[in-house]
Amino acid sequence: MLQPTVIDDADQAMDVVCQEAFAPIIAVQTYDDVDDAIELANDTEYGLQAGIFTFDHRIGLKAATNIDCGGVMINDISTFRADHQPYGGSKDSGIGREGPKYAVREMTEERVIAFRPNEDLFL
Repeated sequence: MLQPTVIDDADQAMDVVCQEAFAPIIAVQTYDDVDDAIELANDTEYGLQAGIFTFDHRIGLKAATNIDCGGVMINDISTFRADHQPYGGSKDSGIGREGPKYAVREMTEERVIAFRPNEDLFL
């Protein structure tokens, strides 16, 4: 068991910053502008989920379209999940998406059947 931990002034080279920590740990990094923050977020081989808090919806949408990950939550924590949404990551954070719809798709093999009717049947 790990106690919730905040690491202030974390360095990009720290494992807790560039690896997935699946623990109640947050690493705080400073940045100059949103482009710098997006670059920091993308500077990892992982990309499960991200969260951004902002009063400016344009900044939130810029982050959401430029952070390379499976999902970006704007003004909510990155663990938000609903069954109907596709949940999953990019890069080394997994392949595909989870959730009922996506699980069924994973267990289903789609097949196309093309049928050209015999014109004599319609005479």
